[in-house]
Amino acid sequence: MGEIKALKRRYEPWKALVAGIDDLQVLCELAGEEKDESQGSEIEKTLEILGSRYEKQNIYELMGGEVDKNGCFLTIHAGAGGTEACDWSQMLYRMYLRWAERRGFGTEEVDRLEAEGGIKSATCRIDGDYAYGYLKGESGVHRLVRISPFDANARRHTSFASVYLFPVIDDSIEVDIRPEDLRVDTYRSGGAGGQHVNKTDSAVRFTHLPTGIVVACQSERSQTMNRAIGMSILKSRLYEYYRQEKEKENEKFAQEKKDISWGNQIRSYVFQPYTMVKDYRTKTEMGNIQAVMDGDIDPFIEEYLRFAWKNSQV
Repeated sequence: MGEIKALKRRYEPWKALVAGIDDLQVLCELAGEEKDESQGSEIEKTLEILGSRYEKQNIYELMGGEVDKNGCFLTIHAGAGGTEACDWSQMLYRMYLRWAERRGFGTEEVDRLEAEGGIKSATCRIDGDYAYGYLKGESGVHRLVRISPFDANARRHTSFASVYLFPVIDDSIEVDIRPEDLRVDTYRSGGAGGQHVNKTDSAVRFTHLPTGIVVACQSERSQTMNRAIGMSILKSRLYEYYRQEKEKENEKFAQEKKDISWGNQIRSYVFQPYTMVKDYRTKTEMGNIQAVMDGDIDPFIEEYLRFAWKNSQV
C-alpha cells in the first residue's frame, strides 16, 4: 500500500499537468478561431503556471537511483576553525533541519557531540519521500566567511564543516555484515538526558574493521535501541561504500574524511563584506543568505540534480 501511494504521488500530478496542457491547447485554438487577442494575457499566465509545475515534477525524474526515494542519515563534522567551526556546524545542522521541516519530513537526532560554541559532530535521520535523492548532492565541505562573534577585535574568519549523506536501507536491500568484522564498544552517553542515561553504558559504537567505518549512537536510553539504530546506520553506510566502490568512485566516498579546509569546499556562505551563497559545481548563487540559513536551499539542490543528470548522459 505504501508503494501504491508513492506511485500515485508521482503519477497524479503528471496526469493533472497533461490535462492542463490539453485545456490550454483548446483555449489557444478557440482564441485563434475567434481572433480574440484579449485571451493572450490569460494564455501566457496559464503557460507560465504549467511550466512551473512541469519543472517541479521533472525534478523527481532526475532521482532515479535505487535508493533515491528513501530517507537518509545526515552527518555533519566541524573542520578547521576551532570554536568558529563548531558554531558553523551547528548553523548548518539547523539549516538542514529547517529544510526538512519546510517539506514536512520527520527528523530524529541519532548522535551529537557537543563542543564549545556549537557541535563537533552530529547525525540525524530524515524521513520523507526522496529525502536521500534531494540531499545526496549536499555531501562535501561547506565554507563560511563572516565577522567572528567570538573575536573581540571583530576580524573576519573562515570556517569549514563537512556534510555527508547516506541512504536509509530497507529490508529489500541486503548488506552482508559478518560478526567477526565488527568491534562493538559501549560507553556512557554524554550531555543532557537524566541520571539513567549518564550512569549506564547505553551508548554504542560500531567499528567495521575491513572498511574502518565507525558509527556511534547515544540518542536512546536503552543500549538495545542504540544498537538497533547504530546497526541501521552502519548498514546504510556500507551500502553507500560498496556502491561507490563498484562504480570505481572511491575518491568521493566519505567526504567527512577529506581534509575539511580550504580548497575542498563545494559551497561558500559569505556574510561579510557582502552576502552571497555560491555553489562551485553548478555556479548557482543566492544573495539572500538569511533565507538560505532558514532552509531555503531548494535552488541549490535542484540545480545540482540537473547538473548531475546532464553529466551522467555524457
